[in-house]
Amino acid sequence: MRRELIAGFLPEIYQVALRPGTPLAALLAVMEGLHMPTESRLDSLDAVLDPLRGEERFVFMLADWLGLAAYLDWTGGRPGAGVASFATGTERLRLLVAEAARLWRDRGLRQTLERFLTIATGIEGIQVEDGVAGADGRIRPFHLQVLLPAEARRYAPLVARIVAAERPAHATYSIRYADPSEDQEQHAEL
Repeated sequence: MRRELIAGFLPEIYQVALRPGTPLAALLAVMEGLHMPTESRLDSLDAVLDPLRGEERFVFMLADWLGLAAYLDWTGGRPGAGVASFATGTERLRLLVAEAARLWRDRGLRQTLERFLTIATGIEGIQVEDGVAGADGRIRPFHLQVLLPAEARRYAPLVARIVAAERPAHATYSIRYADPSEDQEQHAEL
């Protein structure tokens, strides 16, 4: 707060006595200096709280607070031990944190799982299909097949954790990558 504004809160007798070089003017200058750091921080508070612009450590705290900690990797080998990282990078985590409210609102939908995986990996072309036929040719009820481009294979552990946690609770799933040379599938049955 500038000293002129502070002076406006003083009783009129003090305002009349306020002159440069007086102890009162020096006191107001000190008060202005004390308020400056707080005011500058408050002026940029939106940047501090915005996951797209905030400090990296704050983004990891927000991710934990929003229930995304299961998707973080820790140098200590377990949640909370060591330093956290996100397999696809902090910028992807920032986007995921920014979209978390929408993703949680529509949780359990095929489109939401596709969106979640696309944001987390940064790879387009992810598809989630239901009503997939099994090996015997019959439709497998309550089964999802997640189809990913071959480039997503490098994030396979992250993809597996996301699909296992974000799929509808009643559904089983399989994960397939577009690379036909290594037809790798992961399953989870209820």
